[in-house]
Amino acid sequence: MSSQTALAVHQALLEFYGEPIWRNPLPAIDELVSTILSQNTNDINRDKAFDSLRAKFPTWEQVRDAPAGAVMDAIRVAGLANQKGPRIQQVLREITTERGSLDLSFLADWEVEESRAWLTKFNGVGPKTAAIVLCFALGKPAFPVDTHVYRVSGRIGLRPEKMNVEQAHPHLESLFPPETYYAAHLNIIRLGREICQARKPDCPSCPIRALCNFGRATLAD
Repeated sequence: MSSQTALAVHQALLEFYGEPIWRNPLPAIDELVSTILSQNTNDINRDKAFDSLRAKFPTWEQVRDAPAGAVMDAIRVAGLANQKGPRIQQVLREITTERGSLDLSFLADWEVEESRAWLTKFNGVGPKTAAIVLCFALGKPAFPVDTHVYRVSGRIGLRPEKMNVEQAHPHLESLFPPETYYAAHLNIIRLGREICQARKPDCPSCPIRALCNFGRATLAD
């Protein structure tokens, strides 16, 4: 599948959904913690856990230094609190040890691949988490691949069927023009949530069915 198809998918989704606007950008360290909280849960519970954590510990230094159980209790609504709490605290400690503070604004001055490599060296910060921080907090050209983007890109045929989610990040970044990453990522997620759902995709209602391998095959049956 070519870059021309990827661009056609992006343009069709723009015509259908319009230019997407994500929530107000967070500072990079906030986005990092928020994205760790988002793993294996929905946006509502992620935001509840984030707000609960900030209400209990107004600074990230307080989160870093708090008793582990108190952090886990604060983020319980996001699920997997026994994993996410210690993971967040460990990342905050390691960043402090290396940088002397929890300000990640320095990453804005780095090349995108250098920033990506720095973020993903921390345990629990994978390609998706790093790409979200880069794209949404730092305005860097990175294309996050979550479960919806992975599923939809596979159905369309934008990636090989057997390609794993880690490999999909650089692959999709090579197909979409960098200036489209932000909007394409958000609109593909919306398509995956509203139309191209995991169990029962609504192909007749899909604005990109003519561009999609799965949609064309389904509607031809």
